[in-house]
Amino acid sequence: MGSSEPSLEELLEDKKRKRNPLVPLGALITAGVLTAGLISFRQGNSHLGQKLMRARVVVQGATVALMVGTAYYYGENPWLSK
Repeated sequence: MGSSEPSLEELLEDKKRKRNPLVPLGALITAGVLTAGLISFRQGNSHLGQKLMRARVVVQGATVALMVGTAYYYGENPWLSK
């Protein structure tokens, strides 16, 4: 590790880097449901595959909503004067 890399403590204490831990979890769930749906289609179970694709859309939408909500909550409002 070089001296230019921030330490773990610096990353955890950095106030500008607010992250929602549910967003990566949502991305993993989305990828898992997508993979299961594609496997179902490949095995010929189109009914289950279609249900999984619909579930993927719901999970993906929730993940995007979490991302937008986190950005809105922790972000600065550019329309407010300082």
